[in-house]
This record gives sequence, C-alpha cells and structure tokens, in this order.
Amino acid sequence: MNKTLIAGGIVAVAIVVSMAYGAAMNPGGNEQKRADSEIWSFRFSGPEFHDVNSHQFTAISLEQNIPYKFEFVPMGDSPERVSIQLGPYSETFILERELVDTGISKYYTWDYSGNKYFEISGMQCKNQNVCNYDLNIQRFGNLKGSVSISLIAIDRSI
Repeated sequence: MNKTLIAGGIVAVAIVVSMAYGAAMNPGGNEQKRADSEIWSFRFSGPEFHDVNSHQFTAISLEQNIPYKFEFVPMGDSPERVSIQLGPYSETFILERELVDTGISKYYTWDYSGNKYFEISGMQCKNQNVCNYDLNIQRFGNLKGSVSISLIAIDRSI
C-alpha cells in the first residue's frame, strides 16, 4: 500500500475525530451566548457637541423587571459630570481617576462613579410589559472631551 495513502487516511481520521469531539463539546456550533445586550449607545465626540450640554433621545424601550446598567468609556478629558434621567431613573456621575502603579510604570484609568444599575418595576410601568421613556443627558465641565455611554440589559440567566 502506498505510504501517502496511509498517511492521508490517518490525517482524515484525525480530522473527523476532532470535528466529532468539537461538536460534542459545543453542541450550539460557533454561536456564543452573549450575557448582556446593548439597548442604546451614543458617543459624544467632536465640535458639534462642544457648546451643547443637554441632549435628549426619545423612545427608549425598557421592560419591567429586567436589570439595566449604564456603561461609560471616558478619558481624562471627558466631561467632569454626566447627569442621566431615564423615566424613573436619575443619577449624576462624577469622573474619577485612579492611579495604577505596576512597579514598572504609572498611569491613570478613568471611570464615572455613581449608581449605574436600575430596574423598572410594575409600579413605574403600569399595565404594560414594555414602556417607552425619553433619555435626558446633561454634561458639565469640559464639554470638548469625548465620552461613550451605553445602556445595557443584563441577562440574569447566566
């Protein structure tokens, strides 16, 4: 028998065994379950936002009894404070820096402090499972700095 044919058969069997093992370990295929889902996102950046501190976004749909959270991507030149009002939720976030000292180098990280989590109750959204709210955002101090803000629905099943 030809050595090339034998080697090819061994490789083919190894590939089939690998595929069968992979399918057994991940029956959903290549799909990855995402824990959270983004509801809304916006980046305040550029000269069109430099002189405007108040922004309104309409018809943000929120479900009852689903936990939500706001996420930020700030930098050192981001607005000093960001106030958010979304239906019954209202919070003012303060930009804070934290010095990270690795022993080799020092650098700052930035984040907004405040209560980023909330949930819409049945009392706040009566006789419906989903309610639409206007989202109002006010930025204070350093309006020329950029910041990205996202609203995330948190999946409790994971």
